[in-house]
Amino acid sequence: MELKWIVLALAVLMYALVIIFQDKKVYFTSAAAIIAICLGFAFNGQIFDATESNGELFAHIFGGLINWNVLMIYVGSMTIAALFLYSKVPAKIADGIVALSPSTGIAIVLILAMTGIISIFVENVATVLVMAPIALAMCKKLKMNPTSFMVGLAVMSNLEGTATLVGDPPSMIFASYAGYNFNDFFVHNGHLSIFFIMQAGMLAGCVFFYAIFSKLKEKPVSGGEPVISYLPTGLLLLMIFGLAGISFIPDSVTENLPFKNFISGSFVMILGILGVLWYICSQKKSKSETWELISGLDWETILFLIGIFVIVGALSETGLLSDFAGFLARISGGSKFLGFILILAVSVIISGFVDNVPYIIVMLPVAGSLAESVGVAKELYMFALLVGSCLGGNLTPYGASANVVAMGIVKKEGYPMNFGGWLKLGGTFTVITTAVAAIVLWLLWA
Repeated sequence: MELKWIVLALAVLMYALVIIFQDKKVYFTSAAAIIAICLGFAFNGQIFDATESNGELFAHIFGGLINWNVLMIYVGSMTIAALFLYSKVPAKIADGIVALSPSTGIAIVLILAMTGIISIFVENVATVLVMAPIALAMCKKLKMNPTSFMVGLAVMSNLEGTATLVGDPPSMIFASYAGYNFNDFFVHNGHLSIFFIMQAGMLAGCVFFYAIFSKLKEKPVSGGEPVISYLPTGLLLLMIFGLAGISFIPDSVTENLPFKNFISGSFVMILGILGVLWYICSQKKSKSETWELISGLDWETILFLIGIFVIVGALSETGLLSDFAGFLARISGGSKFLGFILILAVSVIISGFVDNVPYIIVMLPVAGSLAESVGVAKELYMFALLVGSCLGGNLTPYGASANVVAMGIVKKEGYPMNFGGWLKLGGTFTVITTAVAAIVLWLLWA
């Protein structure tokens, strides 16, 4: 048996176990990565790219396949996001929106839109957690079932995750693969990019939820908590504008720097460390409180990504991804439109049940290869992959972590929601927002 089929079997087994035992997914990805590395050393040059020595193979795996710049951006941005939530600024902004709204229906839609905007820069689960108390307080004052509102928080936060480089791991992974900088998410090669495509989806989502909540006319009453500090907001803005500025630095300036591949990650990590120092010194937090903040970050995703980077590297370097791209090209028959619909639909369905991070890592090279085979811009198919996998997570209550959190909150409040109930609301939202975003994508890039 060829080694590539052994690697494929290993990857399939890993993904199956991750789906079945999601709470133990790190164990399975780590074990699969270790097995793949051992096979790489045992059959040097047959799984990973040919190397001259074990030392070179080690450097290739841990220095080449694992994207440390992406991981550094993720850790730094998670830290800043946690401090941003601690500062109470998001809640203050939401209270202002409620106070200015002429009706409850409009207030709810504006809060959902704000949730989407925050999640452009803040991790989705964290966004849901900071907005949930506002939603629950409104619902209790109006004696209203909070289920639809909480589902809205989850799906709107998921929708915007891919809009910018710092939104979610999938966008960072895409940027790494496609060579995109922060500004390329807005405009690339003279075309409006993925940010504006996702905004079309968000507008469609707002219209959808307005149709649901427009009958609520009573003027909402807002309350609020005092802002603790605006410094985390400053760090968040500095991160956003700093990443944008770094993207303007020409390669000729950085090519001789020893850390040229880690400039963005190092910048975000430094901001995160400064934020933690502020938390300790200015806020006078104890060691245990600081440890609680740091340990509460999503370290599981970091370990998960490391394992996935290794496995996907093995899949790619044995030629399996190229084989799959050829298979999709044969199914599409060279049709640009059929290939587009195929990637979009498959991504929505798979991401409704499977974590979109490993799926995107596996499929980005496939989408790029398929685009080349039918003679279209890579962005058309890669953006279709991002749109489908990002919005597809809204299809089921298990498609994204934010969904699971929202389900848990409404259950705790005494309003348990079943699979069918979610599908009726989240499924309709997914179909509408995906269709609108796909149409805009096709008009811009086809």
